[in-house]
Amino acid sequence: MIGAHADRAGTTKDENSVQNLPQVWNLREVGRINIAEQRDANMGVKFEISERINALPPYLFAAVDSKKREIVRKGVDVIDLGVGDPVEPTPAHIIDRLCKTAYDRANHRYPSYSGMIDFKQAIARWYKNRAGVDLDPKTQVMTLIGAKEGIAHIPFAFVNPGDTVLVPSPAYPVYRNSTILAGGDPVVMPLLEKNGFLPDLGAIDSDTARKTKMMFIDYPNNPTGAVASLDFFQQVVEFAQDYNIVICHDAAYLELGFDGYRAPSFLQAEGSLEIGVEFYSLSKTYNMTGWRIGAAAGNTDVIAALGTVKTNIDSGAFQAVQWAGIQALEGPQQCLEDQKIIYQQRRNLLLEGLRSMGLQADPPQATCYLWCPVPKGFTSTQFAAELIERIGVVVTPGVGFGEYGEGFIRLSLTVETDRLKEAIGRMETIGF
Repeated sequence: MIGAHADRAGTTKDENSVQNLPQVWNLREVGRINIAEQRDANMGVKFEISERINALPPYLFAAVDSKKREIVRKGVDVIDLGVGDPVEPTPAHIIDRLCKTAYDRANHRYPSYSGMIDFKQAIARWYKNRAGVDLDPKTQVMTLIGAKEGIAHIPFAFVNPGDTVLVPSPAYPVYRNSTILAGGDPVVMPLLEKNGFLPDLGAIDSDTARKTKMMFIDYPNNPTGAVASLDFFQQVVEFAQDYNIVICHDAAYLELGFDGYRAPSFLQAEGSLEIGVEFYSLSKTYNMTGWRIGAAAGNTDVIAALGTVKTNIDSGAFQAVQWAGIQALEGPQQCLEDQKIIYQQRRNLLLEGLRSMGLQADPPQATCYLWCPVPKGFTSTQFAAELIERIGVVVTPGVGFGEYGEGFIRLSLTVETDRLKEAIGRMETIGF
């Protein structure tokens, strides 16, 4: 059977799992609420935390941020290549649309739970123009308060306690964590370098597949930067049809391709609308990470089920932000082309810098990340600690994305180019 089941505590048996990270990063302490401090603040009152919360591994990026703050307090000039948060501003024409529509009192009231029809129509038009996919904006598109929100909520629509969900490793932690919160059993699909960081569908035994309710995939891939072909997506569709599995494709980096590469949408695969949905985000595409706007598109029944969850949890996305999202999708696109050039230039600079350290990383075709093997003799956390403590450069240890991320670090291209050059200069002072 591919991968390993999580046990009742949400851990795996792999000794390199996030649960067993070296204390140099103190991930277990800083990646979650400090319950002891809360009890002291409440004068000794003790509250029992749910098993689902206790089952969650520490959240990777909170832990990295805590380590960064610790080093900053020591007076170190830290350069953060850890988190993929674009430093370039949201394009002015998008901001202008927000400002204008924010004054419209009609946008101050509760929005539609499933999203403004105008925004959903814009998403449908975008899919038609970008991928040749026809979508009914009323039934096959849903506005999200950022793609992460939809990804985190969708297991609650389909997963019963004990149900199997196939999650990649390494991967964005929310796939696994949302499965645990829904009471599901995350089963790992290893993403191995020898397979181009694609899951080996043939390695999933039939017993596991028959028990599977849902599968998460994401291409272009975070953290590896790998890409998937339309042929691979077609294989996923056929696998899902054979076993009645809901496919959830995270397409947050769909538009960030280099060297002329243009990634396919999962919804371009024949039959994809019968078995799955795609989560599209404006965050990285248009430097709108703080705006929290995205969409789910695909199978009518899956969209409706996700909508039922959201109706009971949130009240929809601020309409002025949805109007700004329309402007992003249908306004001038030169901003996107310019951003891709910036990332491509930074990618090339960073690849040269890593080579000067004696490290070799494959150039990604897409995303805003580099996935780099660590030197011999280091774990990913040890090497990340070495970089921040010796030269003040923050990177993300690969094991934080899952046990199959061990042996790698992820470096982000979302810092100013001058700061990236400074980081490279620091790297060149040490060799491995």
